[in-house]
Amino acid sequence: QMQHILARVGCCIVGQSAELVPADRVLYGLRDVTATVDSLPLITASILSKKAAERLSALVLDVKFGGAALYPTQESARELAQSLVEVGAHLGIRTAALLTRMEQPLGRAVGNALEVLEALECLRGGGPPDLRHLVTALGGVLLWQCGVAAGPEQGRQRLARALDDGSALGTFEAMLGAQGVPPDTARGLCAGTPAQRRRLLGEAKVCEELPAPQEGWVQQVRALPLARVLHGLGAGRARVGDPVNPRVGAELLVGTGQHLRAGQPWLRVHHEGTLSAEGRRELQDALCLGPEPPRDPPPLVAETIVPPGP
Repeated sequence: QMQHILARVGCCIVGQSAELVPADRVLYGLRDVTATVDSLPLITASILSKKAAERLSALVLDVKFGGAALYPTQESARELAQSLVEVGAHLGIRTAALLTRMEQPLGRAVGNALEVLEALECLRGGGPPDLRHLVTALGGVLLWQCGVAAGPEQGRQRLARALDDGSALGTFEAMLGAQGVPPDTARGLCAGTPAQRRRLLGEAKVCEELPAPQEGWVQQVRALPLARVLHGLGAGRARVGDPVNPRVGAELLVGTGQHLRAGQPWLRVHHEGTLSAEGRRELQDALCLGPEPPRDPPPLVAETIVPPGP
């Protein structure tokens, strides 16, 4: 079925199950109970075994580092990236890895339904610039690795055109239909108004805005406190099989370098009425303000690692 969808549409999205890569779930459970989740050889094996089983010709990996990533430093992330690229090459897969920063949330949305809405905006040629930049950078390298583009920049430009001319969104709608989404739902998500798309994906009971505690310039919005609080509200799972509430999430109303007045809303939280005072305090701690505008941030994509040779 996956091969049929790939041949007909060009893409599909799948998840691990008892029938699909069952051994990986068992191995991940063993890593969990033996405190080896962060073992570099086991991470390499887990990621690449599935890709090798699919018999890929080319692969691009997004390896995150920073305060909200598994690897806190660029150096430690580079070690994993090099392992993935080298083993991928030995398996006959043209593999590249991009080291990207994960200090702040990517885009403006956090949480399942909100991130889908943001992805749809990106597919329509809009969306936050950092999200679009990362998508086109990763895809541009992949097109280059496949021989479809002369280089990463030419690949990036080709993907940008696909986002802007509507063809990417059309392919996404076709993929939804091929994977069993009712046509009316797929059409509503891809062509509906923002309000219609929100209704289709579901909305949380409470939509609450948090005010800036003081005046200042936004230096950073730290991703990890947001993730911790939203995870506790149901946006993520602690173990396999835990339910996830797709309606829980948050929208950033500000960006780095923006000036805020005291009391001005900076975060919109979507929850089911379960956000505690302690949770609000932790969310407020994610906002870093300063008396002066911040310096230009470092690039989102810090490094690209490709195998040696032609």
